[in-house]
Amino acid sequence: MQGAEFDPLRLDNQLCFPLYACAREVVKKYKPFLDAIDLTYTQYVTMMVMWEAGETTSKAIGEKLHLDSGTLTPVIKKLEEKGLVTRRRAVEDERNLVVTITDAGRALRREALCIPGQVGACIQLSPEEAGMLYRILYKLLGSLT
Repeated sequence: MQGAEFDPLRLDNQLCFPLYACAREVVKKYKPFLDAIDLTYTQYVTMMVMWEAGETTSKAIGEKLHLDSGTLTPVIKKLEEKGLVTRRRAVEDERNLVVTITDAGRALRREALCIPGQVGACIQLSPEEAGMLYRILYKLLGSLT
């Protein structure tokens, strides 16, 4: 990346650009599989949190997904409209919104089980390369947050 004539504004010298472009392309690979279960990518990762937690706060979901409430609130509302989650104010502190998965939300997990493998088949990385990339990305994410 650096040389005698390093140009910091040259697109080829940017780490952010291939990260951005890859993220967009990977999310595009998800689209046909997510369309089949009527979810957007952001709804899908939110449901992943709900499949793990069963019940949690919107704040905890946002922290896990690195999303602010302005982005997450409409996602959770849409999932509620679809009957996949319910929302209620916490009794002990009404500022906290508690999100609970419904039976329909749990049932959707069975339909989504094949998606990681389907998307993985579209990505040309060995298991070792995928593991290395995963570790590097989480290291980077940790250093930025």
